[in-house]
Amino acid sequence: MAVQRITGIRVKPCTVYGMIRKPTSAADLYRVRPGKRVALAGLPTADTPLVAEPDHERLAKLADRLNDLEDLLCAVHKQSLLVVLQGMDGAGKDEIVCNVFGRVNPARMRIEPFDEPTKNEEDHDFLWRAHRRVPGRGEIRVFDRSHYEGVLVDRVHGKVPPAVWKKRYRQIEAFEETLINHDTVILKFFLHMSKIEQKRRLEERLENPKKSWKFKESDLSERRVWADYQRAYQDAINKTSTASAPWFVVPSDHGWYRDLIVAQIIVEALDRLHLRYPKPEADVRNVVVR
Repeated sequence: MAVQRITGIRVKPCTVYGMIRKPTSAADLYRVRPGKRVALAGLPTADTPLVAEPDHERLAKLADRLNDLEDLLCAVHKQSLLVVLQGMDGAGKDEIVCNVFGRVNPARMRIEPFDEPTKNEEDHDFLWRAHRRVPGRGEIRVFDRSHYEGVLVDRVHGKVPPAVWKKRYRQIEAFEETLINHDTVILKFFLHMSKIEQKRRLEERLENPKKSWKFKESDLSERRVWADYQRAYQDAINKTSTASAPWFVVPSDHGWYRDLIVAQIIVEALDRLHLRYPKPEADVRNVVVR
């Protein structure tokens, strides 16, 4: 089978996502296109069609490139980046933060975890806590979980009636459109992991003293409603993947592949902005530092 090299990733013909041609990039392969419904049960969680084996050197280069692009983003100060990470417990959100964003200047980006809402947050509309955390111009924000909890956790656990959460898809689209109109690039990743792989990771967590402290009983109770969450994620992805704020369903059973694909998609998106350092306000050609 012929293989084409594109920005360091090996791209093969693929029909998994309804494509009968060669994808032009990782983003092209895993993006959920508006109007195209995906069935999560039919999408692979362990396939690695673009890269045959771990490529730590490539990931390091992408992380370095992301750091350079963040510096440009800050210098130009006209646009911002919002990255949304969603997935079942153990899907790899923390690992992406470390492995993909670990080289970015921490002074100019923040990780925003969306834990159980506080009483103050519950007293406001469900998007209030998200809007307070979005990036300003020149900044990167990573949502570890996100405003989508309003159509995931709230739906699965019946915290609000169907009549409420069903309206939220439209409200989320309007919210994201507002950010896009403020020159925010939005990339949303669903880390698609199998239930078998989650079991393995939870067991590994329990056996490792460095990880077992993270274990909560809710890890098991949430696992018992796995099918409900898959339906909720599927509906959220299908109803809110737009041309301007796309969802990417990334196979995540292999952490090295997940990290590489997410890094590749983010770097490609920022590269498409064609950022250039602005010219100095003063004429520095004749400046002498004494």
